[in-house]
Amino acid sequence: MPAGGGTHARFLRTTGQHASIEPDAFTEGSYVLSIGGAEQSHVNLVRPEEIFYEYLRRIGNLVDLAAPAGGPVRALHLGAGALTLARYIQATRPGSVQYAVELERELLDFVLRQLPLPEGTDLHTVTGDARESLARLDPELRFDVVILDIFSGPEAPAHLACSAFYREVRDRLSPGGVLIVNVGDEPGLTLVRSQVAAMREAMADVAALAETGMFEGRYPGNIILAGTQTPWPREWTAELTARGPHPAKVLAGVDLDPFAG
Repeated sequence: MPAGGGTHARFLRTTGQHASIEPDAFTEGSYVLSIGGAEQSHVNLVRPEEIFYEYLRRIGNLVDLAAPAGGPVRALHLGAGALTLARYIQATRPGSVQYAVELERELLDFVLRQLPLPEGTDLHTVTGDARESLARLDPELRFDVVILDIFSGPEAPAHLACSAFYREVRDRLSPGGVLIVNVGDEPGLTLVRSQVAAMREAMADVAALAETGMFEGRYPGNIILAGTQTPWPREWTAELTARGPHPAKVLAGVDLDPFAG
């Protein structure tokens, strides 16, 4: 953990912003990663199976349903942050093999130095653009879960926010693998709508989950999209709604149609 327990900072050359890691004053053993002054990730080093941010907790719930019960998985993280979900997968499914792609070389080095991964974590880090890095991975690699956590507003990278990229990701999934995309969006949900449409062109089915009020499009926030290679399992809708965080809502099939473009 950060030496002395104080705040540590690092300049990120690619974006020209500063990243900082500081202790969470309210949760012992936890730290917050901020980039450009905005909170980006929360890590609980003592209990990595506990996820603080709501949207990450929803992704964790999806991983729990998508992956073999309690067994190790092969996961790809496109956008690393503080590796909160990589830590979660290791804590809940020891023996998992994971890959993390991050555009900022300094960010990966900073996070791994200040917030070391749990012992035994099998994580392969890759520095570079998500789409280019995906193409450079061993062509034989297949993933049970691919998590894309890069979009943070309406100005999403066009070469990633498109059906062509989603088809490339689909081709890297195992037969039952799931694509999970976090979409941070503004009121009106323009990006969410475009990504539902793009994912539907690439995946057999798509569902969306979020805090109930997010679907009204009146305020900014995060909506999680999940793409499957078979029809969306109805039982997942009930399970994800029950798991929360509450209030939770899941849209799939015709219920998602209003958000398809």
